[in-house]
Formats: sequence, structure tokens, C-alpha cells
Amino acid sequence: MQKTFTLLLALALGAAASFAQRDIGTVETVSSSDTFAVVIDSSSPELLGLARTAFNAHGRYRLVASGGAFQITFNAAGANQVAVSIARGGNVVHAETVTGTSPRHALLRAADVAVTRTSGSPGIFAGRLAFVSDRGGQQTILTGDLFFGEVQSHPVQGKNIVGPRWSPDGSKIIFTSYRNGFPDIYTLNLRSRTLETFVSLKGTNSGARYSPDGDRVAMVLSGEGNPEIYVGNNRGRQIKRLTNNQSVEASPAWSPDGSRLVFTSDAAGGPQLHLMSAAGGAMQRLATNVSRYCAEPDWSRADPKKIVFTAGVGKGYQSAVYDMGSGNAKIVTKAPMDAVEPVWCADGRHIVVTFRNATARALWLVDTDSGKATRLSPPALGNAWNASYLAP
Repeated sequence: MQKTFTLLLALALGAAASFAQRDIGTVETVSSSDTFAVVIDSSSPELLGLARTAFNAHGRYRLVASGGAFQITFNAAGANQVAVSIARGGNVVHAETVTGTSPRHALLRAADVAVTRTSGSPGIFAGRLAFVSDRGGQQTILTGDLFFGEVQSHPVQGKNIVGPRWSPDGSKIIFTSYRNGFPDIYTLNLRSRTLETFVSLKGTNSGARYSPDGDRVAMVLSGEGNPEIYVGNNRGRQIKRLTNNQSVEASPAWSPDGSRLVFTSDAAGGPQLHLMSAAGGAMQRLATNVSRYCAEPDWSRADPKKIVFTAGVGKGYQSAVYDMGSGNAKIVTKAPMDAVEPVWCADGRHIVVTFRNATARALWLVDTDSGKATRLSPPALGNAWNASYLAP
């Protein structure tokens, strides 16, 4: 029990672009879950390289030099604009010009258009990441695009930075840090580049996550005894305690509609996933039946039936997905090391995961359908972990 408590306590510390489009046909999407071949082309080496990187990382696509189910072309169309053309059997079935905040961003948005038009699924490429890095020898929060372009450092250097999470509008990041020697919750305003203390109460203050509408924050506080789940408003006020028991709770995550929370509790004798109304009430255990250790859940907004989490497997940890429709769970990573801290991307299929061993940590993109894994964080960046994904 003491080991369980220690593990859970550690867990507890843990503007849309404009479009000018010319729709000249309806794209017949490929609905199978199997991969299908596509040809990617561009007159720009920079756009071509990034587009191929993106589609190579996506679990639905297989790049070929000719033929293929679709031929997708990306070309610069003006300042921060990329034109995407989709052809099938030699006939153009869709053409659109996409505007971004930079040529790189415009390309990723255009690639997302191609994904949606050809597969029927939301695109993930233009999403943004916030994560922790020790670049320069000190922990800090960095942000960048999914493929680690346009990476920016933010003024939050300190010891033990844990759990950075985006606000839904992308204007803030909430996280835990030992800046003053104790685990407190802070918010980083990305527009003003200022830092504010969100909650600094007696005991540990951690695990903060914004609700889908951004109006509330779930968090883990221990000032009244055990680490318990609390919910307050987005200014750190009107805080209400939801759980009240002798077990340890950690890692709350919101349902897509904001009505429920999923979190980790050792109420059943070991770390397991539990549900509760965001207004409070009885806890309900999710019987994943996949591991005696289930923690760090994240609830998919694209597919509300799915919750991804970290599961103990053998002597290590892998990422797993629980399907609330079927009541079944499956391990979705096969990393030769720990695969932890999973978070969903925008399509309910891909996750960003921390792969770690005793000496290194890196962020990977994993397709939960096929298991395909692609490293995202470059080695030159140093260690990178604890990602949060902001949908495009």
C-alpha cells in the first residue's frame, strides 16, 4: 500500500486561418482502416519535405512514387499560403488555398485538408505541442508544431516542471512547478509572456487541467489530507472538493462535454481508472482488465468512447486504450522502453507519447490502430517529455 501511495503521489505531481477554396468535386474517401498509397508532390523542396514527413508519420498513408489512391500536390500560393490539389485517377477532385501564420503552418493546415478529404478523418498535423525539456541543462516549457518546427522557449525555468496543459483557446498553459520549493500550480500567459500563481495552498498542488470550455480547472490538492480531486473556476477560485476518502487520487482529465472526470485512484488497492461527475458524487471504477497499474488518463474529444492511459506491463509501462463502448482495453505501444504520458491528437486515432529509459526521454507519435510509432522530438533538442496537444 505504501508503494501504491508513493506511485500515485508522484502522478499527482505530475485564430483560425482564413480559407479561399475552390471545391470542384466530391472526394470519394477511403473508408477502410487499412493503409492506402498516395503520391505527394510539390515544386518546393521545403514544402515537399515537410509534407512527406507528415504523411509518413500518419498511420493511414503509404507514400509511393506513382499511382496510388490519390495524388496530392502542395505549392506556395502567396504570403503564408499553400495551394493543395487532390487528384484521383488523373482527375482533380478538390483544390483549395489555405492560409497560415507562416509558410510552414500553411503547409500543415493544407495537409490536414488533404487528410480529411481523402480519409474522412480530422487532420492532426497543424496541432501544437507544449512539453517539458531540459535543453540548456534546466527544465523549461517549450511549444512548437507537431513536427517540432517553430519551437519557442518560455520564461518558466525551474525545478520539476510537471504537466503543462493548454487552455482550449491556446492562450495559456497551466502547470505545476517547485519554483518556491513547494509544488504549486501556475499559468503562463502566452500572449503577454507573463507567469501567474494559480493555486498555492498548503500541501501539494498539481495535476491541473482546463475543462473543454475553459471555464473550469480540475486539479489535485492535498491540503486537507490525502491528494484529492478538486474543481475550481479558471481563476483558481470557488474551489470545490469532489473526492473524500482514504485513497490517493491523481491525474484528472475531462470528458469531451465537460460533464465528467476520469482520474486515477488506488481505492481498489492499486492504481486504477475511475469516473466521477464533474459536479461530484460517487466514484465508478473502469474495469480495464488490462493491468494492475492504470494511470495518466486522457479522454479523446474526437471519439468520446476512448480513453488512453499508462498501463503497467511486465517490469515497465506501455500506453493502452480503453473503449467505453465495448468495455475492452488494449495495449497500443510496443516500445522497447517505457511508453508513458499519452495524450490524444485531434483524430481519436493518434497519440503523442513519452518514450523513456534510464537516461533519455523523447516524444513519439503513435497510431493506436496499427501501432506505428514515429519519433517527433529531435535528439539535438535534448530530453523532451510530458506533452500536451492543442488541436488545430
